Amino acid sequence: MELAQNARMNSLFEFYGALLTAKQHSYLSLYYGDDFSLGEIAEEYQVSRQAVYDNIRRTEKILEGYEAKLHLFQNYEQQNASADALQKYIHAQYPNDQQLAKLLADLLNLTEQ
Repeated sequence: MELAQNARMNSLFEFYGALLTAKQHSYLSLYYGDDFSLGEIAEEYQVSRQAVYDNIRRTEKILEGYEAKLHLFQNYEQQNASADALQKYIHAQYPNDQQLAKLLADLLNLTEQ
């Protein structure tokens, strides 16, 4: 479960990180991105472990709140799932259609951005 939670927070951070304060951004970047412990972050910023923990938990709730309102990550996942399904269908049903393959490649490039 923790691995899934870490992956989700990293994804939400990618989508909404620019909306965070510098301190929130830094704490989450160190904790989730660089795998720093609470103690290491606390030492870096000369605050208590509890202060770091509280800040990270509050920031996680903020990210979840953004996602609940904006659904950017959810939409991204749905778009990728649809693009994958379309790709499988096209390869199975139209393996020799070069124009369709190019259109699909263009679509997949857009979903990766």
